[in-house]
Amino acid sequence: MDHVVYVDAKSNELEKILSGEKSIILRGAAGRKLPYGRVEMGNILYFIRNNGEGLIHAKAQVDNVYNSEKMDKDTSAALIEEHLEDLQLSPAQLKRWSGKRYLVLITIINPEAISPFGIDKSDFGNMDDWLAVGEIDSVRI
Repeated sequence: MDHVVYVDAKSNELEKILSGEKSIILRGAAGRKLPYGRVEMGNILYFIRNNGEGLIHAKAQVDNVYNSEKMDKDTSAALIEEHLEDLQLSPAQLKRWSGKRYLVLITIINPEAISPFGIDKSDFGNMDDWLAVGEIDSVRI
């Protein structure tokens, strides 16, 4: 399965992924929401900045996925703290994700820049920072 993942433009998240500084993608929520339970080893993540530009610039392969059980705030914060070096979070991102009841840590390999392309988001009514698209060619413009 292919996934479109929005990354934080302000903290240069895409550049950190491409340089290899950042090797774990983090998502979290109060409940089990996307991408919880939907990402598997071997899936491909396509990265798009959250700055309104609307173009995918890079991709990487999923090497490992950790879907947490329900956690309290301290356990959640401790899990993030344990992986800070690979997460490369800005202070704002750390604040955003720390304390969430459910966390998904996705280890990526082989990040690479690709020729930028747009996607058709019309089939995704509830815009979020993660889109499970099936095959990327089904949404490529």
